Amino acid sequence: MNKLYQNDIPADINWGNIIAVDTETMGLNNHRDRLCVVQLSSGDGNAHLVQLNNNYDCPNLKALLADNSVTKIFHYARFDVAVMYKYLDILVQPIYCTKIASKLTRTFTDKHGLKNNLRDVLGIEVSKEQQSSDWGAAELNNKQVEYAANDVLYLHKLKEHFDNVLQREGRTEFANKCFEFIPTLAQLDLQGWDEEIFSHR
Repeated sequence: MNKLYQNDIPADINWGNIIAVDTETMGLNNHRDRLCVVQLSSGDGNAHLVQLNNNYDCPNLKALLADNSVTKIFHYARFDVAVMYKYLDILVQPIYCTKIASKLTRTFTDKHGLKNNLRDVLGIEVSKEQQSSDWGAAELNNKQVEYAANDVLYLHKLKEHFDNVLQREGRTEFANKCFEFIPTLAQLDLQGWDEEIFSHR
């Protein structure tokens, strides 16, 4: 079931200690494009979407995302963590990024997008048609809601798969160190450093 809220989540939802998180923005430039939607799932088959409507006073959502006792699963956490830091003024952690896990385990391919992982790992086909739709619209249509929900509904299962392969290949420690660095990397991105700080030049 997909649930859509305006500006914040209810305070009485039991999320457990690990949640899947994603965001929708007006574009992929986190200096320019505003945060519009935050999606959440506890792994129970339900997706909770928060439409922010340019209102970032959402104490329940912020408290959940800033809770250090709750692990947040993302696919490409680098972008989501940066845009939430900019608009919600919170640094999300601890983090698990299924895109990094994919790159550390699926070394036989260069296709690490969520759509590729869902198809190749879980045998699930999802449409990315709404990826470039207007997420700042006053009302989200049914296709947008379904698209946004799919971005979080399967991340727990992906994590479970990648945990097993990371352990098998002896790369769990590498993955954890990458995950721990993501908040710092997100802050560097917002400061305009990108990867050049690590380059030889």
